[in-house]
Amino acid sequence: MIIPEIKGVRVGGRTDVGCVRPHNEDSMLIQAPLLVVADGVGGQEAGEIASHIAVETLAKAAPEFADAEQLAAAVRQANMAIIKGVESGIGKPTMATTVTAAIIDGSNLVVAQVGDSRAYILRGKNLSRVTRDHSLMEALIESGQITEEEARTHPNRSVITRALGSDPGTEPDIYELAVNDGDRVLLCSDGLHGMVDDARIHDILLANPDPQEAADALVEEARANGGHDNITVIVANIGSTLSAIKVTSNRKVRIGIISAIAAVVILIGGIFGGSYLYARSSAYLIAEDGYVALYKGRLEPVLGMELSWFQYKSSVDIDDLPDMTSEKLVEGIQFDSKEDAESALEDYREQADEAISQRGIPGVKNPSASTGNQTGNATVGQGSVGSAN
Repeated sequence: MIIPEIKGVRVGGRTDVGCVRPHNEDSMLIQAPLLVVADGVGGQEAGEIASHIAVETLAKAAPEFADAEQLAAAVRQANMAIIKGVESGIGKPTMATTVTAAIIDGSNLVVAQVGDSRAYILRGKNLSRVTRDHSLMEALIESGQITEEEARTHPNRSVITRALGSDPGTEPDIYELAVNDGDRVLLCSDGLHGMVDDARIHDILLANPDPQEAADALVEEARANGGHDNITVIVANIGSTLSAIKVTSNRKVRIGIISAIAAVVILIGGIFGGSYLYARSSAYLIAEDGYVALYKGRLEPVLGMELSWFQYKSSVDIDDLPDMTSEKLVEGIQFDSKEDAESALEDYREQADEAISQRGIPGVKNPSASTGNQTGNATVGQGSVGSAN
């Protein structure tokens, strides 16, 4: 489908099932001045529907100029469309999608991103990544626990920490940049950047000045490297014209109402995803610097990874508790929920107050200890993933 062109930009794009997956859950949109890549999560009749809903919603709701606030609002609308769609019986409750949407308007570029689909800019001979992945691998790389090369073969490389359809409160990251004649904008799903490193992406872009040829070459490189995932690529050259076409996944997607839901933070990876969600609902108490601290998560590693989130340190001194309780707290006591942990902590507080009273020493309460509203960082391995709610 061709619609009015935008002066100053020329674009090429391609979406491909890859070499391993039985169907394509990616969708893409090239609708001047809007470019969108969406990578569906949840399997057949789920991920592809979620990515299709996102693309269809953005096609209708996105602004026609580089307005960051309106583009963010359109992404939020796409998120709610997926959530309401599930409520209406469309797709599956597990469905969700990443999205990276860009509007090129003269010398202005605005990008809205949720998940691990990326945006890059090639300026001269320098390739820069615009977006930051919402993924477990990005967190591990940033904390220095693994390298980018190790992330490519990590067993949990598919785990993402934010996606459309996972939470009504999901917000996109917004990037606003100035672009110049000669710049090239690349949007891609992780089917490209997970199979082709940035240095090779850079070389392929330089070797293929035509945007469609560049998109094709990048897809073929990902396929040559194994093509383990669906691959979607859009390349836009600043300095020509942008025609509009719309491409969704290779498989025909049937959809009635544009709306949806999913459940919690989206973490792919089968058993790990379920274990993560279970960890988020669990809690434990442990002695820390002589006092009882409360953590959400699990005491024991999950698939070799530490999953725990500091909540707060109470005013309960373990020396004021029975010896058997103190010894258990040194090792840590696991509970099925934060509520159960807080209930036990209140029992310990009463025991400690009674012990203090018997010694004739007035107890001193820590006002912040009983609120339970502080949220800390999620520990993965030896580093930090950041707040997770």
